[in-house]
Amino acid sequence: MNNDIAVFWFRRDLRLFDNRGLIQALSSGLPVFPIFIFDTDILSKLDNASDARVHFIHNTIHELDIELKKYGSSLQVFHGKPIDVFRNLLNKYKVSKVYTNHDYEDYGRKRDQEIQQFLQTQNCDFSTCKDIVIFETNEVLKDDGLPYTIFTPYSKKWKARFFSDTQRPVSFDFKKANWAASEINSIPSLESMGFKPSQINFPASSCADSIILEYAQKRDLPAVHGTSRLGLHLRFGTISVRQLAMKASEISETFLNELIWRDFYHMILHHFPRINQGKSFKPAYDGIQWRNNEEEFEKWCNGNTGYPIVDAGMRELFHTGFMHNRVRMIVASFLCKHLLIDWRWGESWFAKHLLDFDFAANNGGWQWAAGSGCDAAPYFRIFNPYLQTKKFDANGEYIRKWVPEFDSLTYQQPIVQHEFARARCLEVYKMALQEK
Repeated sequence: MNNDIAVFWFRRDLRLFDNRGLIQALSSGLPVFPIFIFDTDILSKLDNASDARVHFIHNTIHELDIELKKYGSSLQVFHGKPIDVFRNLLNKYKVSKVYTNHDYEDYGRKRDQEIQQFLQTQNCDFSTCKDIVIFETNEVLKDDGLPYTIFTPYSKKWKARFFSDTQRPVSFDFKKANWAASEINSIPSLESMGFKPSQINFPASSCADSIILEYAQKRDLPAVHGTSRLGLHLRFGTISVRQLAMKASEISETFLNELIWRDFYHMILHHFPRINQGKSFKPAYDGIQWRNNEEEFEKWCNGNTGYPIVDAGMRELFHTGFMHNRVRMIVASFLCKHLLIDWRWGESWFAKHLLDFDFAANNGGWQWAAGSGCDAAPYFRIFNPYLQTKKFDANGEYIRKWVPEFDSLTYQQPIVQHEFARARCLEVYKMALQEK
């Protein structure tokens, strides 16, 4: 390749359809050279050689490479530090532009800044697109230009913009695309990168329209297949969020609201960077005196708290990489409010085990549960696991699936009594907030 080329860098956007950065690259007039990097700065922080997310990505880039080959291209896959990969690429090829999609997380922004500064020294442009969200950063703000901190008014303005702006997915004829000359590529094996195949079954990248249509009625019932299970695919961009939002807008406002929550938490991440440093959204909550009992935390992690709905959720997570959303709220509330264990401990546990882990949404959910986040409700909302069970798993189907010893004498006694824990939590929170 002696002529100038453009590099497109796949990251959280592992698809061709409606990939905004890829389409921008292919519209540049330059031959496009698609790459993916197994980032060792990220992989080195994973402490499980069988991390299912690495396996999922590995499978997905194989599929992406097969798809690209249909159009006369191929995916060049690297394993290393991104800055080193780009140094080598620019030594080997005449790269005049690098395209990719925005990354909103702290590490991603710092990495991109480093890459951009290096490319500038080589007279190479670095361009990023909005792709993984519908609206980002400053696109949905209050009339005074300040960011929303409450979801409901944010969602109303989001919808007004969504239904007036053009947010439809974009198609492109990849057969007519100008691809850079393909090279013989070799995708590193999982084993060569220090990982092993996972035994977890990955959810499909699509769901029946009936799931979305009946979402409002079934989404809170963990024993029922009433949710889309598309979180993993949204996390790694194997589906288009715009395509999903258009479908939801036609058949389920409740489902659409879940996608708006996703945008909302990414917006919060941008405007309130302290949450990237492990701080509470509401600073006063950083004064809470957590008990942080390690033995109780281990029981929570292992699903041995003696609260069946909590234990079922934690076991489901460990074995499948998934936890039903209603149950996520219950187990998070239990950790923070019943056990008075710092929400950051739970956030970290979810980050290790959730297939669909996304920092913005995970942090937002945990801070909501702890009372320290973007929520108008007062801190004394404390879920009663027994009432939650009665309401959402009355026949115990979900519980018995994951806690088979539930009906036997061998089942763990509750590690704390609900009324005692509730009173203790209210006192600790009250003391911390009165001191501010």
